[in-house]
Amino acid sequence: MLTPEYDFQRAILERIIYIARGNILCMKTPVLFVSHGAPTLPLEPGETGAAWRKLGARLERPKAILVISAHWATRIPTISTAQNPTTIHDFIGFPAELYQLRYPAPGAPDMACAAALALELAGIPVQLDETRGLDHGAWVPLSFLFPDADLPVTQLSLQPERNPAWHVALGKALRPLREQGVMIIASGSITHNLRALFAHPQGTPVPPWVSEFCAWMADTIAAGDLEALVEYRARAPHAVQNHPTDEHLLPLFVALGAADKIETAIHLNHVMTYGILAMDAWLFD
Repeated sequence: MLTPEYDFQRAILERIIYIARGNILCMKTPVLFVSHGAPTLPLEPGETGAAWRKLGARLERPKAILVISAHWATRIPTISTAQNPTTIHDFIGFPAELYQLRYPAPGAPDMACAAALALELAGIPVQLDETRGLDHGAWVPLSFLFPDADLPVTQLSLQPERNPAWHVALGKALRPLREQGVMIIASGSITHNLRALFAHPQGTPVPPWVSEFCAWMADTIAAGDLEALVEYRARAPHAVQNHPTDEHLLPLFVALGAADKIETAIHLNHVMTYGILAMDAWLFD
């Protein structure tokens, strides 16, 4: 439970929610889901890096960024209030130059508190973390989208023991932040079976169990069928084979919840890496 010192921010946020529910016309920042791929992307940007640079150049600059990454998991939703978030190299066995990279963006403690209030107002428990930095699910795509690292940014954790519907509810609770110029970026992977990845021969065709799943996801988002998406493990072809565990797809559900209309999403970056690691991204209104 947050303390009374946030009452002023609460009043502002409640007014924003009131305006949003009243359908009063106002500008909103977009919501973005990206498949962040392997940590080596900064060294081997390829088509994905080029696509993200192009996208970042045409996006209107937000006031702040809230990232939901597959690489921060907690039991209770947790938001970082770090003033100067560190660059976390949360991987091992990669080229030495990758560990020298930094994304020195300022933190966004005020926005983090507003996000915490938004969750609290929706009846979702929340905690604050004063030290958490940016993991590679955040700083890798941000280094392409906003390479100057001059926008305030923070992260919200996932709850992998919770289902997709829970994460849609997280996204819905965060919608009012978009009225304040906050861009919500969800970073995961549209396919993520690392055991199969390491066993898949380079240069061979994409197997049907990957392409059919990706096509189903794209078609279902285009249809705006949130119910089917939430039940993807039962409805989508080869769902469990593509996601033995679903933490890398959970950020997508936060994005779906934060979006106004999922069927109008722009499907970006139809790229496949390492044969079975899809790099699809969507931009939502």
